[in-house]
Amino acid sequence: MSERNYLMESEEEAIRLDVKTDGRTVEEHARWAGLQPGMRVGDLGCGSGKTTFHLNRGVQPGGHSLGVDIAAQRIDFARAHYQAPGLEFRVKDIREPLGDLGRFDFIWVRFVLEYYRIQSFDMVRHLSAALNPGGTLCLIDLDCNCLRFHGFPLRLERAVSFIMARLEERLNFDPYIGIKLYAYLYDLGFEDIQVMVAPHNLIYSTFKENEKFNWKKKAQIAAERSGYEFDEYPGGREEFIAELDAVFSDPRIFTYTPLMVCRGRKPGV
Repeated sequence: MSERNYLMESEEEAIRLDVKTDGRTVEEHARWAGLQPGMRVGDLGCGSGKTTFHLNRGVQPGGHSLGVDIAAQRIDFARAHYQAPGLEFRVKDIREPLGDLGRFDFIWVRFVLEYYRIQSFDMVRHLSAALNPGGTLCLIDLDCNCLRFHGFPLRLERAVSFIMARLEERLNFDPYIGIKLYAYLYDLGFEDIQVMVAPHNLIYSTFKENEKFNWKKKAQIAAERSGYEFDEYPGGREEFIAELDAVFSDPRIFTYTPLMVCRGRKPGV
């Protein structure tokens, strides 16, 4: 499959992913999930490579980290911006079997499954096959993605809800993947499954520049590719984007998305 099958594909996607990723949060979640020095970790769907870099810090000394992404341009970005002992990047479509990557002690998949609603369970099955017995699989994704907000004008609220529904129906996007992660691990026989729930994209009072860049880029691409007609907006998609931009300058607006961090241990040890 081509890179275009990834909903958010654009020339600036590596930059968007890099800007939105908080390395400290990555390290905190990885420690909670059981990442330890000496492990071989796979960051599958690594984007800009920033997450792989921070995971690699957690497996040193003696560990190895492999970041994998479908897009050659993002892997080029990762190689140019993130270098460290034990760190490597490869281009690969992780919807396919992963046997050529070798075995891992820890696999990390963050904000990937939401883009592949139909294939997501089979993808997790491939991930499981790439784990050593006793290895850890950590799945991180969102629930009710972009759908938890208060204070939006009615037409904007309706437009956002309809766009997300269009993405789900037509473009294989899953706004509700987060709530499914536990069942995926359970159905594949994982043990010691644990779940952490935390707020993501929690925005109120002030809107940071990195948050604004991320939201605006997501809105532009999602609005365009959804095929939504924007009947509520005489100025069409451009007026919708302008209103969304204006709304996020209102300190009364409150929005967040539930983040699900789910980890399990592959049986066999």
